[in-house]
Amino acid sequence: MFGFDSNEVTQIAVSMVVVAFAFSVGFLFSSRADFILAFPVILAGVGTGFVLHELAHKFVAIRYGAYARFQAWETGLILALGMAILTRGAFVFAAPGAVYIYSRGLTRAQNGIISAAGCFTNLVVGLAFLALAFAAPAGSYLELLGASAAGINFFLGVFNMIPIYPLDGSKVLAWNWAAWLALALPLAFFAFVF
Repeated sequence: MFGFDSNEVTQIAVSMVVVAFAFSVGFLFSSRADFILAFPVILAGVGTGFVLHELAHKFVAIRYGAYARFQAWETGLILALGMAILTRGAFVFAAPGAVYIYSRGLTRAQNGIISAAGCFTNLVVGLAFLALAFAAPAGSYLELLGASAAGINFFLGVFNMIPIYPLDGSKVLAWNWAAWLALALPLAFFAFVF
């Protein structure tokens, strides 16, 4: 129904693991124990932040009658790993791929809504993880998981709302500046405050 095949699922899974590993590389340079604790937390954040963001684009595009498919960007995956290793985790270039949408009939509004869907998903998922962090016992692994996954979701959402093509923000702003502000401002607030 949603047009998944095993190749697309594999590309999503590989992209998610590679990006999570890239964001975890810095912990390898401190201790293996830190890495073993951090990797699942970062995987949860990247998994929700990246995968759900891209799937939101895909499902909304399909709702508008378009064909949509995730395609990994191998160069982006190599850059993510390479930059993380070269900088010992201080800098990660994370551009693992994107959902490519094929349609001749999408309006500017539909394209804007498709683009906003990913960032809106990051905001909602980030808020859910933030609630988990506040509800969890202080200092617990669950609090760390919630806070980290929330932060990753907010960061990915606000980064994608930058109004520079090909980022989502450029398409949302081209459609409706009020919608862009309504999404960019809360994402920026939560990304920089929490």
